[in-house]
Amino acid sequence: MSGRGNRRRLVSQAWPVALAGVAFVAVWQLIVSIGNYPTYTLPGPAVVLDRFLFFWNRGTIQTHATATLTEVALGLLVGGGAGVLIGLVLARSALAERLLSPYIVAAQATPILALAPLIYLWLGSGLASRVLICSLIVFFPITVSTMVGIRSVDVRLLELAHSLRATRRQVLMEFQIPSAMPQILGGFRVGVTLAVVGAIVAEWAGAERGLGVLINLARGSLFDTPLLFATLLTIAAIGVALYLVVVLLERRLVGRWRSV
Repeated sequence: MSGRGNRRRLVSQAWPVALAGVAFVAVWQLIVSIGNYPTYTLPGPAVVLDRFLFFWNRGTIQTHATATLTEVALGLLVGGGAGVLIGLVLARSALAERLLSPYIVAAQATPILALAPLIYLWLGSGLASRVLICSLIVFFPITVSTMVGIRSVDVRLLELAHSLRATRRQVLMEFQIPSAMPQILGGFRVGVTLAVVGAIVAEWAGAERGLGVLINLARGSLFDTPLLFATLLTIAAIGVALYLVVVLLERRLVGRWRSV
């Protein structure tokens, strides 16, 4: 019975998304037909799909998408891990917040496009540079969400922990982090989409493979607008898929801790 209920819920949530996708494609095709735009200006959905399948069958899309996904995953791991750790430190130490916050905000305010050439100059054009760029762009939202989440834990819950004579580590691991998990994962929702942006920026600055490289090729030497659209839609699909993974992870983790 629960399996049928889950399937019905999934269908009820999926059909509006599918309908919106169909409407988007229909409006896109309508604009192309009414405006009579040439393919090099605004290709139609069928042309873009044909171009996507052509490069997919050649393995081009998969090669570049794999490179971008690797950078996103590693950047999210490094930047997210550092963000959670620094967020915990800032939440538990007012002195650390006063010392570190100005520099964290200044780093966030500096455009990543301006930092990317310097990072390549210092670290070279390898994977480490691209992972660092992704890490920097996801670090700030995860740091802030972690700090806010830890500080917003119910005072009564902390009083209960102290009445049970819990150690500082037990208070953190068994009370504060589980209670702050919705906010922390909310930061990861933002961070995972920014990681995709960071990977594309890093590939623009200098890389041999990646969807950002494919965009440069499509709008530059190849002058292939349908391929450009196909690449952009692939990037969007990756961003949406990763976002949904974080949402599902959030539901499982938050639901599990609330049931304990």
